[in-house]
Amino acid sequence: MRQPRRRPHRRVIVPLTVVSALVGGVVLSGCGQQRDADVYTVMNSSTDESYHRWDAQTLARCSKTLGVRIEQQSVPASQVMTKALRMASSKSLPDVLQLDASEMPTFAEAGGLIPLKDLGLTTKDIPEGIVNFGSYDGKYYGAARTVNTLALFYNKDTLAKAGLEVPTTWAEMQATAKTLTQGKRYGLALSAGGAEDGVFQFAPFMWSNGGDETKLDSPQVAGALDYWKALLKDGSLSKSTVNWTQADVNDQFMAGNAAMMINGPWQVESLNAKKGLNWGIAQIPVPKAGDDSVGPLGGGILTVPNTGDEAREKMSARIIGCMSGEQEQITYAINSWMVPANEKAAAVWRTKAPELAALADQVATARSRTAKLGAQWSSVSLALQSAFQSALTGESSEAALKRAQQQVTSGN
Repeated sequence: MRQPRRRPHRRVIVPLTVVSALVGGVVLSGCGQQRDADVYTVMNSSTDESYHRWDAQTLARCSKTLGVRIEQQSVPASQVMTKALRMASSKSLPDVLQLDASEMPTFAEAGGLIPLKDLGLTTKDIPEGIVNFGSYDGKYYGAARTVNTLALFYNKDTLAKAGLEVPTTWAEMQATAKTLTQGKRYGLALSAGGAEDGVFQFAPFMWSNGGDETKLDSPQVAGALDYWKALLKDGSLSKSTVNWTQADVNDQFMAGNAAMMINGPWQVESLNAKKGLNWGIAQIPVPKAGDDSVGPLGGGILTVPNTGDEAREKMSARIIGCMSGEQEQITYAINSWMVPANEKAAAVWRTKAPELAALADQVATARSRTAKLGAQWSSVSLALQSAFQSALTGESSEAALKRAQQQVTSGN
């Protein structure tokens, strides 16, 4: 998720059969490319100048530590999967491949990745939810340096002027948003666009209400969607919500057109750059007091492609170990406003970024979108996108979600 700091890109969904054919070919035939024994390549999506520079600094430190040269190859996030598949077909895969966690299961299912524990890496001091974030079918394939999730951002001055507290429950948020909706200003902004942005934002409402991606037509999922519809009916959400990306939501908040928003830490730098904007952050409200606020984990994970060259694969794992070391996580998290994946690193980070403590609390209960469905998540995501777009423009939640479940079940 990226820009202005980590604006989410639309990702290309590649059929598993295509991935299996391309990846299987390179695995069966071996590496197939002569490589400089002391030069290793990390392919990532750090095309933003700041992120590219930070990663270059990390790789320079790891190069010195490990005694090898590590080069960075950055491509847009939306192109990582297709680029990796082209490289697989030409037997020129990088030594370390950074994937979005939602893409990793497809590559892993096709046999394209080596389990990291087989290469000597452990999950010590990593919370279970983050281990699952980098796992597929019970095997740990991807190490996260930092993770992100969603939270409630609010304009402190606007709430204070209205004499309102930060909402913690759905009822409180609905009432607060309705009160703060005045003139051109909406009480709340969120993304319900027909892409992964919208699904990412719907997930905390679905999960916190007890819903599950394995049964889209359940009352719990319908209840979450009905809550969105109620906010829209109240006028607390703009009708343009169905077209907004998360970047659009941030633009509305910064312009004063929304008193609160659901968004992620990739927006923090732009928020801080806005003069006069006095903002705060809190966990996303829950259906009733005492419930866990369960958001989706986001971010990239570092994987080792299966090239057939065991010696290089072992060094690749050492590179990942260095990049995801505690101090490197802290440095990267402070730069990027993300949360370290390692518990010890996260504890240090909290002392250095206390204004984002609520985000760390949100991460503690967050979970991976692909934990239950693996590579099948993409089909559920597409079905959900269609469902809430239809429901927010007039169809009943029950009918829209029933069709979505049928779509997933039939595979159409």
